[in-house]
Amino acid sequence: MTAVRAGRRTVEVHRPDKVMFPGAGGVKEYTKADIVAYYREIAPFMLPHLRGRPLMLERYPDGLDGPKFMQKNVQDHYPDWISRVEVPKEGGTVLHPVCEDTATLVYLADQAALTLHRWLARVSPGGPVDRPDRLVFDLDPATDDFEPVRDTARLLGELLDELRLPSALMTTGSRGLHVVVPLNGRHDFDEVHTFAKDVADTLTEAHPDRLTTEARKKDRGDRLYLDIQRNAYAQTTVAPFTVRARPGAPVAVPVSWDQLEDAELGPRRWTIADAVDQARTNPWSGLLRSGRALGPARRRLNALRG
Repeated sequence: MTAVRAGRRTVEVHRPDKVMFPGAGGVKEYTKADIVAYYREIAPFMLPHLRGRPLMLERYPDGLDGPKFMQKNVQDHYPDWISRVEVPKEGGTVLHPVCEDTATLVYLADQAALTLHRWLARVSPGGPVDRPDRLVFDLDPATDDFEPVRDTARLLGELLDELRLPSALMTTGSRGLHVVVPLNGRHDFDEVHTFAKDVADTLTEAHPDRLTTEARKKDRGDRLYLDIQRNAYAQTTVAPFTVRARPGAPVAVPVSWDQLEDAELGPRRWTIADAVDQARTNPWSGLLRSGRALGPARRRLNALRG
């Protein structure tokens, strides 16, 4: 066990030498200490995307080669300085962790929470967590070929521009890209989900041979899946700058639209070795302050759809 200074707190890290990402075939090995060090360094860039949001944790207690489980509820042994929020679910409630500071980020890394999945809505004082301030389109290709993802991002970006909605890109650290639209937090999940579906339908109807919104894989064929299902109550998306559970410890990283044209861009372009360098370029400059209402965009979309 070792002690790690994280902001104003010191967090104990257990078994820091434990291998979390095995190395083989030219893929670098990473230990728990490496994961903790990454989350500690990325914290200033990552925390603005986490604060106030319920989290779901993707945990690998025995490393990448061991079993995983998804955790929503805060466990009894969590220290009392970790923030929590209780949200309703069918038949009860869920007590989610909320990451407000570097110490919490380091503590979760020590708990082998490799990937953090966040809600698209923030906790509102005294109110429900039902007003998302982000809308996310997940571009999920049928194969590892990245060109359909790149092409679809261009098409979707052009449509969002026509609707006069700002948007940003994020690699997923897995296979595709996320296209993120900042909202003003005044619409409920049902309204946001319906709008996202109508945007996706508009695009797939224009390119039926290339794109689909079919949730069942057997119905997609070789078309790219334009997934909008994360835009619903109690659903989550991978957080910006989170580590993904894939060989080499890739990271989900915000990128600029200009970087879409970079031939080296791919869903796993950055890892814990260089994601902080990308973060320092501030690729989403101004995005967090540009949340929009959907009313004007809805009217423009309706006009486009006739």
